[in-house]
Amino acid sequence: MTKLVNKTLKTRLTISAVVVAAFLSGCASKIDTLSEQNAINEFVAKAAVAEQLDGADETSWWKGLGSSQLDLLVTQGLANNHDLQTSQLTLKSALARLGEQKAQYLPQGGVEIGAKRSGLGDVNSRQSSANLALDWQLDLFGRITALVDAANASAMSQAEQVRLLQIEVVSAVVKGFVSYQGNVEKQHIVALQIEALEQSIEVLQARVDEGVASELDLNRTMAQLRQQQALVPAFEYAKYRDLSTLAVLTGRLTQHVELNNERAILEHQFEVAFNEPNNAIALRPDISRALYDFSQANSLSVAASKALLPDISLSGFAGVVSLGSNGFSDTQQQWQVAPQIKWSLLSYPALLAQRDAQQFLSEAAYSDYQQVVLKAVNESELSLQLLTNQAQQKRFADDRYSFANKAFLQAQAMYEEGQIPYLELLDARQDVLIAQENAVDSTISSLLAKVNAYQSFNGRWSYALSNTKK
Repeated sequence: MTKLVNKTLKTRLTISAVVVAAFLSGCASKIDTLSEQNAINEFVAKAAVAEQLDGADETSWWKGLGSSQLDLLVTQGLANNHDLQTSQLTLKSALARLGEQKAQYLPQGGVEIGAKRSGLGDVNSRQSSANLALDWQLDLFGRITALVDAANASAMSQAEQVRLLQIEVVSAVVKGFVSYQGNVEKQHIVALQIEALEQSIEVLQARVDEGVASELDLNRTMAQLRQQQALVPAFEYAKYRDLSTLAVLTGRLTQHVELNNERAILEHQFEVAFNEPNNAIALRPDISRALYDFSQANSLSVAASKALLPDISLSGFAGVVSLGSNGFSDTQQQWQVAPQIKWSLLSYPALLAQRDAQQFLSEAAYSDYQQVVLKAVNESELSLQLLTNQAQQKRFADDRYSFANKAFLQAQAMYEEGQIPYLELLDARQDVLIAQENAVDSTISSLLAKVNAYQSFNGRWSYALSNTKK
């Protein structure tokens, strides 16, 4: 893991070289997204962020927790989450706008049919007509093509936004479910602590009445009892908060979310492994979306440059006119073809300003793309550091619980032999329960760190999820 951290500096120095080619090549035409995706793949491969995690396919990784409840919640979240539905509808709108933009390649116009009757004094006249009018803007300089490329990049960017939301929904559902089961387990431990303290108070009260024990021991035990009882409403709220989170994610009200206790999930063997960790980073939707946003800005910049050139169009009409009748019995044909060149020479200052503004936006999109790639690699490395750190903390917490439990058993034997007072036995029992609660906290944190790792290395499993939804 230290070796991975040492590569961060190299990552930052080489990322510019990877992305700058896209920026320079995109100044004259649309961005070759496939080529840039390959460049990102090569860059991440050289970074070698998670080679040690090569293993099983991470598709549907949450099923490794072995919970049918969790599987159902994930399915409901993907089907009912309102943010996800909103993003999917926005994607459909972007695809429709892409179709609208592509239609600009075709002649525009329509059919007009009319009839009129007029009179002046004693003279009445009738006339009918039918005309087909067309206006065809010829894309000789590529302005319409640039706008189509921009619309296509916008639709692809929105598709990546849908994938981003799918990742967030799945990860948040798993985290909410793990948090709920963790709070259930911690509440169970508190209940054991309260039960143990109440038993101790009964014994101490009897010993105080007999004059064997002092009220100091009794009052200290009462204080510990109240401390643990104060945690009960806190855990009740924490569980309700988790249910509320899951309700929002699955598009329901909190009172409609019911979960069974699955405390055993905390001890389930759940490991992190990726079939292709480098692709899991390179195919992240935030990177792809930043690339498509850059492509869109670049295409709009090209379109703004093409606006400086003349527009060439071909307009015309063809029809028939019937004089003296509202029908078409006696008609005369008419047609016209009119090539046009329109060049906004007097608008050049405004067009130049628009071109410059769009070029700056293209540069800004390039800078954002560079930042997103760098952030994605560093975030993935950080998730692995968290994974290692939480695993170490869990190991220490488990050892602490093991030693505390041994100490309690020893104290119990010594108390039965009259070697230590009851208060020391009580302290040993509290120590083991506190150590157990700490071990549960570490288990939850370790499990959430694993979920976070899958959330960071999301490229491959999110693509598989999107293909399944289709």
